[in-house]
Amino acid sequence: MKLWKSRERRSEASVENVVEEWEERGPQAGGWDLSPGARANATVVARWFAWAVICAGPILGLLAWMSAAAAVDAVPQAQPRVQHAEADEAGPSGFAELFVSAFVAAGEGDQDQLAPYYPSAGQLQLDGKPGRQTTTQTTAVRVRQTAPGAWSVTVAARLEPASQPKDAEDKDTAEAEAQSGALRYFQVPVLASAGSGSSGAEGYVAATLPAEVAAPGGQPHQPQLGYGPERAAVPGDTRAQTAQEFLGAYLTGSGELDRYLAPGLHMEPVSPAPYRKVSVESLAVAGEESADSPATGVPADGTRQRLLVQIRATGTDRVQVPLSYALTLTARAGRWEIAALDATPATAHHTPPTAPTGPAT
Repeated sequence: MKLWKSRERRSEASVENVVEEWEERGPQAGGWDLSPGARANATVVARWFAWAVICAGPILGLLAWMSAAAAVDAVPQAQPRVQHAEADEAGPSGFAELFVSAFVAAGEGDQDQLAPYYPSAGQLQLDGKPGRQTTTQTTAVRVRQTAPGAWSVTVAARLEPASQPKDAEDKDTAEAEAQSGALRYFQVPVLASAGSGSSGAEGYVAATLPAEVAAPGGQPHQPQLGYGPERAAVPGDTRAQTAQEFLGAYLTGSGELDRYLAPGLHMEPVSPAPYRKVSVESLAVAGEESADSPATGVPADGTRQRLLVQIRATGTDRVQVPLSYALTLTARAGRWEIAALDATPATAHHTPPTAPTGPAT
């Protein structure tokens, strides 16, 4: 408080000094001849002007400080870069696929074709005619990050021989034909590289040549599904009828799809419609142990059942395509309705999430 009063007294003294200085300059000050009344008015105006200048100082300082703070806030803050596992695996996978394609087709004198992927390729001894075999399809089937900046990528490649020499023995020809279109697997160690190259090799390098390996996981086996015995679809089975009508509207675009859906569920049909006709061949129901008698009625409201439905869909070319659908049905008002088109079928060990594949609204 004392500090404020001291500053106020100094301000008043400054104002009075300005006014007195103006008055001392006399009536001819500035070339103006003022009357006593005009001089009095001018004194008041000068006093108020001086006070305005003094009061405006803190206000202008506050405005300048706020402008500087706003300028600092306006500077965009750096956002942390989000790393996605899928994006991190896409680069090594694509690099390994390109390397395997070039490696399979490489022959004598093709060291420079492999150098963008494997820098030590110039020291390799390559035999055979370039392009004697090619890959018609490559895809990464397993990607494992073994260390920061290091991946092990297993690539499945379908190989095709370019042609067979006319003088090839019958045995060699038969073996080549048997291997034509065979699916083979190559394991590629991929490292992140600070350098850059051509042919899609930028950012990655192969630590070694590919190693041909067995199929990951060995020979596949049929999983144990969580449904009862498969039964043929008969006209009186209400569940088969519901599946038939729903899949017909879903795949052929005929009929209103919403009429077969449970309340709250919305799906869009496949567009453009790929098929012109759908027929249910068989179905299996979770929890049923016998396939002797079909379900000709509808149970109480709220009853849910999971079905695995096998269908044959006829395309516009009149070719019948076998398809499988896992459905969840619910009973309401004396009829079955589609509660979900399951993303995966139920297995013997767990139940899949009943989420529709169509967009929900």
